[in-house]
Amino acid sequence: METTRPAPANDAQPPANFDEIVADFDLLEDWEDRYRYVIELGRRLPPLPETERNATNKVQGCVSQVWLATTVSPNHRVPRLSFVGDSDAHIVRGLIAILFALYSGKTADAILDIDANAVLGRLHLKEHLTPQRSNGLLAMVERIRKDAREAIEKAPTVH
Repeated sequence: METTRPAPANDAQPPANFDEIVADFDLLEDWEDRYRYVIELGRRLPPLPETERNATNKVQGCVSQVWLATTVSPNHRVPRLSFVGDSDAHIVRGLIAILFALYSGKTADAILDIDANAVLGRLHLKEHLTPQRSNGLLAMVERIRKDAREAIEKAPTVH
């Protein structure tokens, strides 16, 4: 008997971490089901306040409109980043949710240590996204990495 995990309802919480998303992907054999799952992840993103939909937060290099807002919290002088974001495209909202599961809540150093190509490769997205979507995903990753580098540069130093 084949067991499949149903897609969570809209009011469900997003997966706690990236490994849960990978596990869910592995349960879904059909790429149409995986696309639906990615879109569902995007639906579960918290709404982005209108004030965050600005030129500063707009991600360049995406065909769709994408906004990422970063909050930096000091953690024993080590910056920890969290993110909110949105897109006008359902699948891209889902990709944002995947990136947040991978990066949000981590220290800037940990973010910079993540090999995004290798980690995201576990989902085999590159083979199933259009080149434009793949480029947009890489633009979002680079934006998150840029924010992590800036957070390190602005962090107070210990003397």
